[in-house]
Order: sequence, then structure tokens, then C-alpha cells
Amino acid sequence: MKCYKKIYFLLFFLTIAGYACCQTVVTDSAGRILVGEIKVEGNHKTRSGIILREMAIRPGDTLSQEAFKEQLELDRRKVVNTNLFITVDLLTQASEDSVHTDVRILVKERWYLIVMPVFQLADRNFNEWWYERKRDLSRTVYGVYMSYGNVTGRADKLRLVAEFGFIPKFEIAYTLPYLDKAKKTGLTVGTSYSINKTTAFRTWHDKLQYLSSEDINRRRSITYVSLTRRNKFYTFHTADLRYSYSKISDTIAALNPNYLLNGNKIQKYFQLTYSFSYDRRDNVQYALSGQTFGLQASKIGLLPSDDVQTMYFYGLYRKFIPLGKKWFFNTGVRGRISFPKRQPYLQTIGLGYRNDLVRGYELYVVDGQDYGLIKNELKYKLFSLQKTFSFIPIRQFSTVPLAVYINSFADAGYVRNHYPEFSSTRLGNSMLYGAGAGLDVVTFYNIVARFNLTLNGNREGRFFFNIAREF
Repeated sequence: MKCYKKIYFLLFFLTIAGYACCQTVVTDSAGRILVGEIKVEGNHKTRSGIILREMAIRPGDTLSQEAFKEQLELDRRKVVNTNLFITVDLLTQASEDSVHTDVRILVKERWYLIVMPVFQLADRNFNEWWYERKRDLSRTVYGVYMSYGNVTGRADKLRLVAEFGFIPKFEIAYTLPYLDKAKKTGLTVGTSYSINKTTAFRTWHDKLQYLSSEDINRRRSITYVSLTRRNKFYTFHTADLRYSYSKISDTIAALNPNYLLNGNKIQKYFQLTYSFSYDRRDNVQYALSGQTFGLQASKIGLLPSDDVQTMYFYGLYRKFIPLGKKWFFNTGVRGRISFPKRQPYLQTIGLGYRNDLVRGYELYVVDGQDYGLIKNELKYKLFSLQKTFSFIPIRQFSTVPLAVYINSFADAGYVRNHYPEFSSTRLGNSMLYGAGAGLDVVTFYNIVARFNLTLNGNREGRFFFNIAREF
């Protein structure tokens, strides 16, 4: 028995020693670390250069122990934010010469080829479908979605969409983030085509009004090419050129002459958009620290023959602050201004779409030419874990991260509508307030489910649910 105890103790000691070896750093007489080799392990598909592109630490660097530890964590987060891996670990160990410190990048790749059936709601969000559309199952979209990420191991992606049902849509797009050897310039090309039988032809009293028909009421096609430039780790520049063609029925043009302006039934134009973003969040899936900043300028109508001549500017800033002891806070502002003020209904955008809304007003669309929005959130982490299930044969699905947060929030917004008579708006040109509390569930493949109880400035209380993949 004593012999077995000695063997167990020896094995335990060797295990700890081996782990310690993987976390060993070597310092010089001044206490600095001289970086040796940087090795990538676990990347069966991804090219090592794509991962090393994210590393600020380079072989031969000399850093203090504190600076080395801090930069190592920043580099790990950047590799995580490529959205190529389920897990990323950066380990250190002494080089064979006992002078340098080597860095091992251990990654576990995602499952890159995703082919799945599509079954989703055609409305702006789940809550509009649940409350306003009386859970009408005819307002659903079905089809197939294919996303082939990391096609050549260079973080590129091919996306195919074929949707039928309420809004038939077909789309194909290919993204290559690194065209050049310096891995700074990327390219995206794509095209889409959609048709609508039931169409939102106007906004009235801050609610979308639909025309239902057996005939096609709108056709729309978009073709685009985007160039991206990433000069530094956290800054991105994008130039997007696209051509858009829309055609509506006589009925839509008669019901809302402002849909394409002046009762027009065809709208075609070129659009050029420049975007700049600075993103230094710890995790783009669900950020808890860091900040992000973005600006966008777009000109719709590049040729004299284009049917639309408008311009808009959009900006946002968001700050994430860890408060300690599992508490986190974030605040953000965003806004949009556009010219001229007389615009087609199709190009008039206010609050109510995607994440540009005051929480509590999910059931409303507040049209306008200009708007501002501020959002604040305080959250507490209930738990965060990562579980590996050995019985799952596909390694990309065997590791499941799960985190749950309690949150409270308070938002405010304002929409300036220069032509309120076109929509008989009640919420435009007035302050909007919303607050509430809820639960966020974060899991793998960027899936975030949100359960919120809200109260808006009209004293309307609601339970809202939303699930989405975030990037």
C-alpha cells in the first residue's frame, strides 16, 4: 500500500511539474523576459499566419514580466475575436537554451461548414410577431442556409442563402479578409434578390402597415463589392460600392406615393459607403471590458441618372467597464443624420430596427431623418463555465461554454421627423425612455438569448425575448 501511495504521489508531482513547465518564464538579470519561439498548435485547418497576424508579441521581443503578461492576454483576446476557434490558450515555457521564453498558442477550431434549415420569422423581431401579428405562422421564412467558414484556411467565408415562404430571398457572398501578404486588405463580393407579396408599405402611428396580396408587390436586387483595410490590430476601414434595384406594384405606389417618392414604381441607384471602426472589446461575442467606436458616411445616388440622391452620417461609441466582484457596466451613444430631409419611405430610417431602439419600444417603428440614442446597462455574472462532453464524437461541438448574467438597463432616444404628417407619428419629435431588467444567456457559436421585462415612457410594461448570433 505504501508503494502505491508513493507511485500516486510521484505521478501527481510529475503532472504538476509538467503543467508548471508549460507556464514557466525565463528572466534575465534585470527581470525582463526575452521572447523565443511562438508556436501554434491545434490548427488543423487554419493557417498559422492567420493566427500569428493577431500577435503583437514577436520572437526577440524583450518585455518586463508585467508587460509580457498583459500583452499575452490582449493577444489571446484578439485570436478569440477572429471567431475561428472555440477555445484559445496561450502558454509559456522555457526554451531549450534556458535564456528565452517560448509561447505556445493552443487553439480548438470551430466546425466551419454549417448547413442548416432556415425557419425564422419575417417580422422585425420575435416580439412584434408574438404581440402584433398574433403568432401568425404564415409570416415565417423557411429554406436552407450554408456558411462555409475558413474555406482555404485563411479566415475566408462563403455564404449561401435560399429562403422561401413569406419573403423569398436568394443570396450568395464570399469574403476573403486577407488579399495581400501583409494581411491588411480584404475583399467581399455578393449579390441578393428578394420578392415580397405581403409588404410594409408605410408606417402609421409608429406601427408598420402591411398590404397582403397574392401578387408580388415588391422586387429588390442588390449587388455589392467591399474592400476592407486593417492597418492596425483594432482599426478597420471599409469602402462599399453597391447597385440597388427596386420595383413596386401599382397598388403600393397608389397607397403610399412617398414609398419611392412622387408615385414612382422603380428605383435604381449606386451607393458608396465608407466606414471606420475601432474595436478593442475583450470579446466581440459578449463584451465585458473595452470600447468600440464607429463612423459611417454614405452617398446614395452617384450618377445623375440615379433615382435617389441622399446622404447620411452615422456614428456610435460604446464603453464596457468591469466594476469588480462579477459586476459590469456599459454605456453607449449612437446617432444618425441625413440629407435632404425629403426622402423616399424606403430610405427613411429611424429607431426600431435591429439594435437601434429604446428598449421597451420593441413593438414600435419611429420613422425620421435624424435620431440619437443612449443605452446603459448594469449586469451581474451568475456563473460562467465551459464543459467538455467526451461522448460527443465531433470535437468542434464537444466543448460547450455557458454564461448567465442578470442585467438592468435604462435607455433614452429622440427621433427628428421633418414630415410627421406622412406617418402620423406620435413618438417622433419627443423624448423616448425605457428601462427594465432581465437575463442574458451566452453560449457557443456567438448565440445570445435575452429575456427582458421592460417599462417604456408610455408606462407600457412588457416581457420581451430575443435570440441572435452576435459578432
